[in-house]
Amino acid sequence: MEAPPDNDVLWARSLHFTHRDGSPGLAGVSLGVREGEILAVGGPRGSGKTTLLRCLSGLVPAHRGEIWFNSAPVHTMGLMARERLRRDRFGWIDPVPTLVPELNVWENAALPLMLRGTSRRRAKTAAMEWLERLDIGDSTRRRPHELRQAERQRVCVARALAPAPTVLFADEPTAPLYREDRVQVLRTLTTAARSHGITVVLATHDADTAAHADRTVSLLDGRRVKTLHLPPVTETEGRATCSLSA
Repeated sequence: MEAPPDNDVLWARSLHFTHRDGSPGLAGVSLGVREGEILAVGGPRGSGKTTLLRCLSGLVPAHRGEIWFNSAPVHTMGLMARERLRRDRFGWIDPVPTLVPELNVWENAALPLMLRGTSRRRAKTAAMEWLERLDIGDSTRRRPHELRQAERQRVCVARALAPAPTVLFADEPTAPLYREDRVQVLRTLTTAARSHGITVVLATHDADTAAHADRTVSLLDGRRVKTLHLPPVTETEGRATCSLSA
């Protein structure tokens, strides 16, 4: 078995995954992600981006292939070990914001820290820092149902950054946002990652979003391809996304 490179915090070889309906999700994808790197995974919808992030993070096991995190074999870990890894070392941002309805904004942002055993006071301080940086600090005592979808997504970004994960997986993290909001949130996310040494794996079908990364790998039909032209997301598309889901 080939050992992963020392400077790769994540390393995957020949990943295969098939969906329950029999359609291929990944077909032999290999890649490495260096420590502190912001890597964009580009491709159109249905190309395998989300499936790749879910496999790399241990959320679902690949059907074949190897995944290593800091030289630890994720592909041989059991369910509980993968859950601990995601709780303690990984962060995740979904394209659709999901928050605990019974908790207010700062409690949602602080939740991963409190689940790790961090005191309520320290967890709140860390959460408030990121909520302020993401311009949602004036809503810390509101409940999720009182927020617009774009505001809820900012809370989800703060929740992912507050625990300072080793690796942050971001699956179309700015999809619900207007173009202006998208730029600000992406700038905050990438600046925070670089200043805190957080490795980011960012799935996107948008060329402007991918431009914030250090490097891009492209997928098409579950395979890596050398060249892929990603379309920019138009202002009209961003407004439609927000208005339909607000």
